[in-house]
Amino acid sequence: MANLKDIRKRIISVKNTQQITSAMKMVAAAKLRKAQERTEKARPYADKMMDVLGSLALRTDPSSHPLLARRTVGKVMLIIITSDRGLCGAFNQNIIRTTEHFVFENRKKYSDIMFTVVGKKGYDYFRKRDVNRYKNYTGISGKIDYELAGRITGDMIDAFLTQATDEIYLLYNRFKSAATQEIVFDRLLPFTRLKVPEGEMVLEYIFEPSEEFILHDIIVKNLEIQLFRALLESEASEYGARMTAMDSATSNAEDMIEKLTLEYNRARQESITNELMEIVAGAEALKK
Repeated sequence: MANLKDIRKRIISVKNTQQITSAMKMVAAAKLRKAQERTEKARPYADKMMDVLGSLALRTDPSSHPLLARRTVGKVMLIIITSDRGLCGAFNQNIIRTTEHFVFENRKKYSDIMFTVVGKKGYDYFRKRDVNRYKNYTGISGKIDYELAGRITGDMIDAFLTQATDEIYLLYNRFKSAATQEIVFDRLLPFTRLKVPEGEMVLEYIFEPSEEFILHDIIVKNLEIQLFRALLESEASEYGARMTAMDSATSNAEDMIEKLTLEYNRARQESITNELMEIVAGAEALKK
């Protein structure tokens, strides 16, 4: 059995760890509330923007704007949103696993699969692998804003227009609750045109100043909004996953402290018993 000093050190160490995980849980909970509010405010606007673009695309010729163009798909880009920090359970691993599954299933279908990686955890993982990385965005923790979404959108549009890629997909964690995140895999470009229900009449629009100008403005704005929403969803999911992970770690630390305390008491009792036996044995020896 371990000696009392070693067990006491382990108990102190686990208690210190428990204090850290408990503090991290409270910090994550506070950040989650703010991130959740931002996410819930962004969702209706993002959904409406998608409806507006779908309505416009329905009434326009696909050749009227290059971002609506469909071509033979040989090269694909994945925009992967991870976190900068760990200690958030399977949050990053789920994204990485889904990405690798997509690559495994489609490596023969496409001539090239390139990555735009958002978040240091994703960057650290894929930079050690033989993959084609187009862009990296790290150091974004706590700095999610519309400007970041605009930069990613600009790079994405450049890649599509220069035919560096033929399709662009977005992969991120959608926030459902503090304990639940849902993997989302959406195609951003080319835009998926809506289908007109059978028998329904399609009204024609008059574009001013021009169809191409309006489409460009709406398409770019929609891409920025969808990316901004995905970043907010991922941020809220990260804080929820970290809060849940730290809550579990705190509970596990409490269980370990109880077990170590029980082990300590047993060792102490054994030590006292041995000392008493030695005293009694010594007293008996003196009588003889």
